[in-house]
Amino acid sequence: MDKLIATRNLDNLITKVEAARLRVSEHHIVKIVGISKYSTSEDIRTLYEVGQRAFGENKVQDLKEKSLALEELPIEWHFVGTLQKNKINNLIDLNPTLIHSLDSLELAIELNKKLESRNKKLSALLQINSAYEDTKSGVLPEVAIETYREILEKCPYIILKGVMSIGAHVEDENTIKKSFQTTKRIFDELVPLGARYCSMGMSSDFELAIECGSNLIRVGSTLFKN
Repeated sequence: MDKLIATRNLDNLITKVEAARLRVSEHHIVKIVGISKYSTSEDIRTLYEVGQRAFGENKVQDLKEKSLALEELPIEWHFVGTLQKNKINNLIDLNPTLIHSLDSLELAIELNKKLESRNKKLSALLQINSAYEDTKSGVLPEVAIETYREILEKCPYIILKGVMSIGAHVEDENTIKKSFQTTKRIFDELVPLGARYCSMGMSSDFELAIECGSNLIRVGSTLFKN
């Protein structure tokens, strides 16, 4: 990807994010994480050079390889994939800024145990399956607040920063909207407990997600297309 394309992609994305953000409120700030799982380290470097700072990977091994290849750049790395228990130690070593995919109390307890043994803390989001889809990970909305409180109580080495969900995988915009609104309602209840991020929205639905209150979007193809 050359710089001209990277600049165009980022500018177009920012224009759309700005328009959606202002439909909510001029005070509504949205963070953009570039999902680089199908892209090369060089593509990430090019986007970094034109102003994108946060990138997310969904495999621990890929995060390791790309963060090593680009270690001279102060990139803010996010882990957005399903975290397998046997990969926890490897992920801790990489020290990501934020883990988006804490999808159960059981996983949180395991992660906390490994963090405690190293006397290290990591920030994470609780993943909510607000679309009620069998193919998606995450806690169900009915137990999300209770699970969040339990993680706060039982896992002192995890710094919970909010929630994440993936919009319903359907064509019907109302169904997608409902799934986002469900996550946002839960997020609002968790703000007094320190929740800062409501991470919703990907390349196909980020504008709708922002209008429903998302303040962190995860976009891949929109940023990396040639």
